Amino acid sequence: MNSISANLNVMIKASEKASKILIRDFGELEKLQVSKKGPSDFVTNSDLKAEKIIMEELKKARPNYSVISEETGIEKNKDISNSWIIDPIDGTTNFLHGIPHFAISIALKSNNEIVSGLIFDPIKDEMFYAEKDKGAFYNNQRIRVSKKSNLDECLFAIGKIKKKPDVIYRRTGCASLDIAYVASGRLDGYAQDKAHLWDIAAGIVIVKEAGGVINDIDLNNIKNIKVLASSEEIHSKFLEKLGNF
Repeated sequence: MNSISANLNVMIKASEKASKILIRDFGELEKLQVSKKGPSDFVTNSDLKAEKIIMEELKKARPNYSVISEETGIEKNKDISNSWIIDPIDGTTNFLHGIPHFAISIALKSNNEIVSGLIFDPIKDEMFYAEKDKGAFYNNQRIRVSKKSNLDECLFAIGKIKKKPDVIYRRTGCASLDIAYVASGRLDGYAQDKAHLWDIAAGIVIVKEAGGVINDIDLNNIKNIKVLASSEEIHSKFLEKLGNF
């Protein structure tokens, strides 16, 4: 494995440990107890168990760091300049319906900047990660964004968005993996206008370190975040198609 920091090593170990729960529960969907949080937003026992494991592992290594998590919310600790940002299952609806497209997402915000990010797809055993100024990687292989410049040849992913752009796109139900796929060149761009911080935080540094661009994001804002990630070559063209959303 390429040289990584102690913090990223902790993130990797936490995600791998939590993934065992998700893989097991994904194979036993009929036994899951589900409580409804909203029309299309569910929380499962798996969510909570995975989050518990991740938080335990991260706190064991960095007990003073603060936490921002989808299920727990904001937890301010002694060190408020460093915060873990956690989504134990991004793509919960896919998970519940037996669709193997979901991920664990963990990011580290330090002094109001995302300095480390990890997105782990446990079913496909695909891990995307990056640290500031150290490059972006997929399973220890360096990754770069797509080099395409013609929008007609591009494939985009779209989350919740007001205007559907005149481009070829997919809606996969997992924002973190969509952004990871942009970083690795599988997708050419991603857009959403109502994202949550824990869905996109890890992807911010991964896309940037893969040579891509992402719009300026206020990391103090947790909900209703506008996100546009792509290569530099098509960023303005994609934005124009979105009507400067």
